[in-house]
Amino acid sequence: MRGSVFLALLAAAAASSFGAAAAASEGRPTVAVEVDPSWRFPSRRLRDAYVALQTWKRQAIFSDPNNLTADWVGPGVCNYTGVYCAPLPSGGTHRRGALAVAGVDLNHGDIAGFLPPELGLLADLALLHLNSNRFCGVLPRALRRLRLLHELDLSNNRFVGKFPDVVLDLPALRFLDLRFNDFEGAVPPRLFDRPLDAIFLNHNRLRFQLPDNFGNSPASVVVLAHNAFGGCLPASVANMSGTLNEILLINNGLSSCFPPEIGLLRELTVLDVSFNQLAGPLPPELALMRKLEQLDVTHNLLTGAVPPGICNLPRLKNFTFAYNFFTGEPPACARVVPRDGDRSNCLPNRSSQRTPQQCAAFYARPPVNCAAFQCKPFVQPMPPPRLPSPPPPSPPPPSPPPPSPPPPLLSPPLPPPPLPSPPPPQLLPSPPPPSPLPHSPPPPSPPPPAPVYHPPPQCPPCPVLPPPLPCTPTHPWPPPPPPPYYPGPLPPTNPVRYASPPPPQQHHPWPSVHPVQYGSPPPPALHR
Repeated sequence: MRGSVFLALLAAAAASSFGAAAAASEGRPTVAVEVDPSWRFPSRRLRDAYVALQTWKRQAIFSDPNNLTADWVGPGVCNYTGVYCAPLPSGGTHRRGALAVAGVDLNHGDIAGFLPPELGLLADLALLHLNSNRFCGVLPRALRRLRLLHELDLSNNRFVGKFPDVVLDLPALRFLDLRFNDFEGAVPPRLFDRPLDAIFLNHNRLRFQLPDNFGNSPASVVVLAHNAFGGCLPASVANMSGTLNEILLINNGLSSCFPPEIGLLRELTVLDVSFNQLAGPLPPELALMRKLEQLDVTHNLLTGAVPPGICNLPRLKNFTFAYNFFTGEPPACARVVPRDGDRSNCLPNRSSQRTPQQCAAFYARPPVNCAAFQCKPFVQPMPPPRLPSPPPPSPPPPSPPPPSPPPPLLSPPLPPPPLPSPPPPQLLPSPPPPSPLPHSPPPPSPPPPAPVYHPPPQCPPCPVLPPPLPCTPTHPWPPPPPPPYYPGPLPPTNPVRYASPPPPQQHHPWPSVHPVQYGSPPPPALHR
């Protein structure tokens, strides 16, 4: 008897351990923090936030040298350092003025640890800034439950593994910063179909070729520097002409010609493709980028003369093309080319150039055949197909005449009174029954059937989330940085200057010809 009871308890314990491990592997929250039953939380949201933050502090943070989480004590999560709350919008099931955790900002905390799946309990989170810490491991899949997350800054940490696909499942995400980590492998092309305004992936271990849908991105800032891409500089980048302000593709192993369509980027202010293997001449279409301020093409295999229109661009301040094989430089370039910005070329009568032997040996090769790179040509995007909308309401079909007698003029003539004419001869056949009079009203026909409207196929239902997560609010509250709600297509035409975290000390600084400042916005001034 005792043996059977022991076996039953052992089986139950094994099943419980297996269930917890499976839940953790699936990214489901495994709530392990006990809540004092005497505490009264204003809402279920704040109770869930307490569980998430306490699990993070107690089980997933190994070192906090600046004691940023020292005051993460008690039920008042809105008073925790780095935690920002905001009132929920009116309506719904919550009481008026109820608060929810809207942002977590632990930038520059030097905290060591990892991200637990319980962070998925922060269902109202719109801002997560964790740059310049020592967080490691992989991103939990439970983060996909942050349906309102607008900004995700994980830069300058020690995250590893494949590109975190979970970021592609965040419908409200507009700012993505994963630079200075150890993500590796390919980047899913789907990233460039997401409505992101800023994409920072530089200084990782990513290896892939820029996909043909690269130009689908509506981003205003794209920084992919210091990854191993290779392949072509996609001509589809021209599709970003209305949004792209800054693009940095430094040291990405690009090997192709400059696509002339790049001149269509009329909003571009910064273009840096230095330290690649771009070949052939600079396309004169670059002179069409009237807002260009910084242009860096150093350390490539570019040839020919610099097109004169480039140096005459009205806003150009810095043009650097050192370490190429250019043979001509217009006089106008003296205004925008810094000192030694044209060195190590084949320019006559200029100092610090390649030797005549080097230039002669290079130009003795066959000229560059840009078609040999087999880059996909630029295809003007087709306008999106117009969805068949239901036809405008047409006037109802004419109803049949009412059964009441019509006006006298249109009524059929009354039969004449019988005349005393003799009956017809008996031998003649009787006439057939008279047909209906031509002007008599026809019998009412059924109205034409109304056009059948076929609605578009509905999206599959969202997966049911396992407990104990609360339902996502129907009306999302405004994300913290600016009060207004982010409705849809970003980015604005005017670029947002993003602050860049400093590179970690263990990384070798990469060359920067011009100081371009990016950086995540400051945390919102919200309720504490």
